Amino acid sequence: MALMAKNEDINVKRDCILRSLSVYLNENMETVIKEYQVNDSECAEAELGIAQTTMGIYVIRVDGADPGDEMYADVGVVLKGVEFLQNLQCVTLRCVMIFGLIYALNLSYPKDLTCTFKVFQKILMELDTTKLSPKVQALKTKMFQ
Repeated sequence: MALMAKNEDINVKRDCILRSLSVYLNENMETVIKEYQVNDSECAEAELGIAQTTMGIYVIRVDGADPGDEMYADVGVVLKGVEFLQNLQCVTLRCVMIFGLIYALNLSYPKDLTCTFKVFQKILMELDTTKLSPKVQALKTKMFQ
């Protein structure tokens, strides 16, 4: 939340909200978002990590960039070790893209973020809203009071 106070960029605020959502649901967003801070000699480590990822979002930060900086060398979505999308510049867009791929390809949600993706599906996108888990229903009730 300190990043949100220091930065007026809407993408930073959205990033904080998405990360807060996963914290509220007791899930860890870092299981899906893998961050690498590399220079040219360490690029092989990031490529190996990406190739071993089953499903996730990778962020390669410019060498010397702080975690709050929006300075990325590359950002994308990985499914089964294959880079599907590259050069996405904000966390919100990355989350929307991975949600869209999961939904379009009829894949299962990542086990560690099932509730977060169900909130995306059932509350934000209003798809299949008839069956809500207790966690998702409680969040929806709090949001619309």
